[in-house]
Amino acid sequence: MFGELYEPVYLFMERGGDVLYAIFGLIFILWLLVLERAAYFMFSYRPALAAAVQEWEARSERRSWYAHQIRQDLISQLNINLSANMSTIKMVIGLAPLFGLLGTVTGMIEVFDVMAFLGNGSPKAMASGISKATIPTMAGMVGALTGVFAQSLLDRFIKREKIRLEDQLTFDH
Repeated sequence: MFGELYEPVYLFMERGGDVLYAIFGLIFILWLLVLERAAYFMFSYRPALAAAVQEWEARSERRSWYAHQIRQDLISQLNINLSANMSTIKMVIGLAPLFGLLGTVTGMIEVFDVMAFLGNGSPKAMASGISKATIPTMAGMVGALTGVFAQSLLDRFIKREKIRLEDQLTFDH
């Protein structure tokens, strides 16, 4: 049963070449970072927000320069925590197509090696090299597209929470 499920994945990885393992490792890291952000939003952010609002609401005075600085500090700390790892996620998204391009180059080198060895342009002989050139490109692009989708969702949530945070820490009193 497990072998039947594993075999198509193994064949895909073999057709894509060694660069495909690096691409899948990169995509795995990307999704670990995305899931870490989602876990932070679900489990850690709400208590941190509640604590910041409680600290602000507990202040008897909220209009002085000193009070504004405390408010800015509370907002800044939460904003830093909200945006943590987002630059790393963006970097990994940018690397995925580049790794795909690396796979394209290595596959094309294989095609040229076959052409040099056989001395002709036999389509059968070049097929595995062309496969190794296109599969990593596709994998890198698919990984980057899924990452861009997840990043845009995370960015939208972060922007909404930053606005909500500033609205919750009011000045009146």
